[in-house]
Amino acid sequence: MSGNVIILGPRGEALSTPKTRRAAALRTVKARFDAAMTTDENSRWWQAADFIGPLSELDPGTRRTLRSRARYECANNGYAAGMLRTLAVDTIGTGPGLQIVDYEIPRGDAVAVEDSFWEWCGAVRFAEKLRLMRMAKARDGESFAQFFENPRVAHPVRFDFNPFEADMVATTMYNTTIENILDGLFVDDYGNVTAYNVLRQHPGENYLTMILKADVVPARDIIDVAHINRPGAYRGVPEILAALPLFALLRRYTLAVCRSAESAAEIAWFLKTQQAPSEMTFSDPFDLLDTERGMGMVLPEGYEAMQLKAEQPTTQYPQFKREILSEIARCLGVPYNVAAGDSSSYNYSSGRLDARNYQKTIRVERSYWENVALEPLFRRWWSEAILEDPAIPEGLRRARPPRHAWTWDGEEHIDPLKESKADTTDLTSGATTLATIYARKGLDWEEALRQRAREIALCRELGIPIPGEPLAAGLPAPVDEATLEDMAKQAAEEQAEETSNA
Repeated sequence: MSGNVIILGPRGEALSTPKTRRAAALRTVKARFDAAMTTDENSRWWQAADFIGPLSELDPGTRRTLRSRARYECANNGYAAGMLRTLAVDTIGTGPGLQIVDYEIPRGDAVAVEDSFWEWCGAVRFAEKLRLMRMAKARDGESFAQFFENPRVAHPVRFDFNPFEADMVATTMYNTTIENILDGLFVDDYGNVTAYNVLRQHPGENYLTMILKADVVPARDIIDVAHINRPGAYRGVPEILAALPLFALLRRYTLAVCRSAESAAEIAWFLKTQQAPSEMTFSDPFDLLDTERGMGMVLPEGYEAMQLKAEQPTTQYPQFKREILSEIARCLGVPYNVAAGDSSSYNYSSGRLDARNYQKTIRVERSYWENVALEPLFRRWWSEAILEDPAIPEGLRRARPPRHAWTWDGEEHIDPLKESKADTTDLTSGATTLATIYARKGLDWEEALRQRAREIALCRELGIPIPGEPLAAGLPAPVDEATLEDMAKQAAEEQAEETSNA
């Protein structure tokens, strides 16, 4: 019997056989991925590519090496140090402010809570510590802080937090009876970090012995901010990781250009002759001849003095630095003008576009800090404030803190006049609110309106014009720009007429 055998299903449909499936597979067009092919040309491009998992990739030794090199570059490269400081200042600024948004709470009670928290922030150097942790997150990949009771805090709430480096969270024990310990972190079966193994001293201190003691600190007493770049990872990597070789390249190129310029500035020359070796005045071809600056010299017959040429790409150096800095800044989400501190090559549109993307990056980073750092801090502060701080009203002394929000430093607009006109238009059309506008500027809208009311009342009391409102009766009405231009043109015409008559 010849031919294909057709097998029918229970409903009479034809079922595929291994032979028919193979024939269909042969007829299928197989697309190729260039990136998945290994050729003689690209074999060296990805020779370091691996299939290592997120936990094995970031083993303690690898992270220690990355942190050490990142710290070295940030300590010896002015651009690296400046970018980290700018990131911390732009993200944290003068520190986030607490704003109670629970409208069931009387405004006076809400202000009492906000003022108490603000005083506590000043007593524990709240913003300064957050800026330090933000710099460590970008440089080391992660930063930690531990809660503790500080009797020296000048506030009824003695609660404080102390930042420490990522090196101090390490494995010094192994216990699988209850929980798994993973590179200094105790992780339960659901992937939750329940505790941290924190060393009592930094392992890099010179006075330490070989035995390092550690304490197991519950996760509720630790703030852990980390730059995680792979799902399943628990420890962070430096945000400037991809730029580390570029920082080194930038320093090398700068030093090479400097050495070339120094060689050109020095009096360095050599003697050239066409004489035969037997007739040469200097028998040793490597003899040295000392010269002084500004002196003249009579050379032996047949010799010619030639100065060394310093071949340095002086015209290409600024462009090289710009390209390198642009690539470095890209991994941090920072525009070039912010990274270099130079906006001379920017026009208004370019500055606005780059500032918009950068400000969005800052807002995303602030949201991360609110969830990971600020909320645990405030909950811990509240749990002690309701017991220790007499400024907290009696009606608010409950375990659950009131609804609240965080206000950050405002984003300065490149053209304040255009921003003001846009806000006025949005308010008139109902597209925005005063709370949104003041929050963008880093201000409390209720406090700003109360301050505005106090200023208006004082202006009326003193009988002086109120800013933003028409002038009082009897005084000239305000004029717009067009009217001022017409008045100036009319005055110029009258003056010209008087001059001609004279």
